[in-house]
Amino acid sequence: MTMAQRERRGLVEAMEAAGPDARTLCGAWTVRDLAAHLVVRERRPDAAGGIMVKPLAAYLDRVQAKAANKPFAELLEQVRTGPPWWSPLRPLDAVVNLSEMFVHHEDVRRAEPGWQPRELPAADEDRLWSMLRKTARMAYRKAPVTVELATPDGRRTVVRSASEDVVTLTGRPSELVLHAFGRDEVRLATAGSPEAVRAVLEADRSV
Repeated sequence: MTMAQRERRGLVEAMEAAGPDARTLCGAWTVRDLAAHLVVRERRPDAAGGIMVKPLAAYLDRVQAKAANKPFAELLEQVRTGPPWWSPLRPLDAVVNLSEMFVHHEDVRRAEPGWQPRELPAADEDRLWSMLRKTARMAYRKAPVTVELATPDGRRTVVRSASEDVVTLTGRPSELVLHAFGRDEVRLATAGSPEAVRAVLEADRSV
């Protein structure tokens, strides 16, 4: 079982435990809304383009709202089973769904009071670090200063070169991934001038 598949299973279990009306870290979305998003992303390629293409966003909203009206158990089953056989995402699931499933799993977990980071296997943290090095430049492209990501075991990568001011964010790869994907409910240490650190933490990290 790939990490993406394990995170999918954990995500569905977390959504089932939280219930359809529980909040998530995805703005105003409830767990039901998040489940509908995942179903549309994997099963409605005609609408999923609206995630990235603004002219299609209104159509995506209508399709997603309709999907959200399905019975919650049906939505969860569609998330659990993943992309159907005809979906272009299916053969790429281990790659394209790794960040999607991991981040949304934590979106449900960390919306609950008293959340704690999970202890992931070292191999999973390594996979997340590898992915982070390829994707974080896009996340921090609007930061006005240089941004370096570091792990407690000494790995480092510069993901934004913008000025002589350098901000270093240090944490497990899993925590760094969540921050790169726009989440603030993370456990990170920061280094740099207070003004530069504030600028990085407040920068738009949306893709």
